Amino acid sequence: MAQLRDGFQSRLGFVLAAAGAAVGLGNIWGFPTQAANHGGGAFLLVYFIVIFLLALPALYTELYLGHQAQSNPVQALKQAWQEKGPKIGASAGYIGLFGAIIMLSFYSIVAGWMLAYSIEPIARFFGFEQLSAFLIGDSTLRNFIFTPIMLLLTAGIILKGVKSGIETWSRRLMPMLLLLLVALIAYIGTLDGAVEGFKAYLVPDFSQITDPDLVIAAMGQAFFSLSLGVGCMMIYGSYLKPNANLPKLTASVALLDTGVAFLAGLLIIPAIFVAQHNGVEVFQDGKLIGEGRLIFAVLPELFASMGEVGLLVGLTFFILMSIASLTSTISSTEIPVAFLVENHGFKRNSATWWVTATILLVSSVIILNFDWLFGLVISLFTQYQLPLMGLFYFITVGWMWKRGNQLHLECKGPHYWFAQYVRFVCPVLMTAVFVNVALK
Repeated sequence: MAQLRDGFQSRLGFVLAAAGAAVGLGNIWGFPTQAANHGGGAFLLVYFIVIFLLALPALYTELYLGHQAQSNPVQALKQAWQEKGPKIGASAGYIGLFGAIIMLSFYSIVAGWMLAYSIEPIARFFGFEQLSAFLIGDSTLRNFIFTPIMLLLTAGIILKGVKSGIETWSRRLMPMLLLLLVALIAYIGTLDGAVEGFKAYLVPDFSQITDPDLVIAAMGQAFFSLSLGVGCMMIYGSYLKPNANLPKLTASVALLDTGVAFLAGLLIIPAIFVAQHNGVEVFQDGKLIGEGRLIFAVLPELFASMGEVGLLVGLTFFILMSIASLTSTISSTEIPVAFLVENHGFKRNSATWWVTATILLVSSVIILNFDWLFGLVISLFTQYQLPLMGLFYFITVGWMWKRGNQLHLECKGPHYWFAQYVRFVCPVLMTAVFVNVALK
């Protein structure tokens, strides 16, 4: 079966695709304000340390499970639990599968907003005021137009498979994302107020470094920013060649993802301070406004205050956000598609359309019950599923999976100590993250 599977043809293609899966909206709208609100450079320092302590081992664990099984998460976890209870492993795989579909359903809605916001400056430039207002308005109709467009863009890439679809498009989209990010940083850096933003982001406030909240916040952000616990990395790991150098690839993906998160901070925090300099309200209860309000209220207000050049800056920024959304929806869609192809004998084409239709259906339910369902879905997913699945993967690799698990065969050297670290330390760190986010 491994011979029949599509897969990544190059190391670079894999790294760009996996980093693309990890680089989502959380990196761009979550990470920068977390940093600025938790002591700037002090948070960055702690963040880079916990990337090594928790996120790298978690990323390796998830890639390793998929790579060894050369199969989708349901099959991979079932195999890993073969001796102890294959039904437990398969059940966890199904929970991940269900989570991926739910996550995709709300993510596709938000990705649709990004797309609408990226078209809005063009509508305004040509004087289509009503269209412009519709694109940035909060209407159900807009959601029902742009969510399916985003799903179709994702399906178009998935239909072409791993090598011709996911790998090819990741090699196009990720360099474009980096280029747009650097161009925006360079421009925003020239504006009045930007220097204060750079200081707030980069200068460490060491009085906060001993705050346990900062350490836990950094651990949670590191884990979430790598899109762990969904199965994206497991499915991508399964498409690597059997002789791939997994530790090296893990480090490359984490480095690129962390680099993008760091660059996003160099854009977002100075932009917020430029907005404040231009009279936009950017603080709430002494903290910088983050996430949704930052992206859809504060920054558009900043772009509007820039005059004509603001149209180009807004267009560039929301194209960047649309690319970040698309590279994430691709990886999550591949999980249920691979499951249908490998476990139920579907052709890739029909599997892609079945998955797309299912996501559209769930998205429609969320759109029609937006006020109470949207927030609930996000909190259930980020507070419970992701950290608990991350913990489950550590327990699987560290304790439950014996036969065929190379880490269990090591009895000396760095691999042995890494295996002990995954067994004893990582579950404790992951539990701390779970308790913190679940009790928020």
